[in-house]
Amino acid sequence: DALGIELVRVAGADCCGALAHHLGAEEVARAQARRVIDAWWPALDAGAEAVMVTASGCGVQLKEYTDLLRDDATYAERAARIAALARDPLELVDAGLLACRLEVSGVGAVAVQAPCSLQHGQRLGGRLEGLLRACGFELVPVAESHLCCGSAGSYALVHPDQASALRTRKLGHLMAARPQLVVTANIGCQTHLAQAAQVPVRHWLELVADCLPDA
Repeated sequence: DALGIELVRVAGADCCGALAHHLGAEEVARAQARRVIDAWWPALDAGAEAVMVTASGCGVQLKEYTDLLRDDATYAERAARIAALARDPLELVDAGLLACRLEVSGVGAVAVQAPCSLQHGQRLGGRLEGLLRACGFELVPVAESHLCCGSAGSYALVHPDQASALRTRKLGHLMAARPQLVVTANIGCQTHLAQAAQVPVRHWLELVADCLPDA
């Protein structure tokens, strides 16, 4: 709301189906997709212009609803509309307007973990770093920023040892320049990294919200 975006919170929009899809449970994923489509549809009919998804992993799933439900005569058209309207917050937030509103002094150095679902899945690589720099945050360099942190949807649950090794490697790069915090754009990555990180791991929207003068 502080940035000129009117949010419509919709009850009943539960899991988007991403985890079921990762696990190969396609019918479960389709059923979950139908439920969230039904929950969102009244808001879209009332004029909502986008479906904003704060978890980049879920954003990838929504943008693939066209393929997921293409053979469903009842839901194919609606699924395609959801896919077309799905947006990551980075696609909606005006960096210039945001920069004018934030008070970033005292935040300290920030390391950015770019989720695979953001930079590869949604092809929004560099957008998070660009927005944070435009807002005045001090970003530290992070080596191998293109590599996975080990979360990868259900991967950390199914392959915990490999996921832990990937996390250790990722945290080594994130912490190399001794940042005060790590920011990401995906709740799965945030939860996974926070289990072993020595500094706070936050979603970038949480950081931005705390830097608004009326926060």
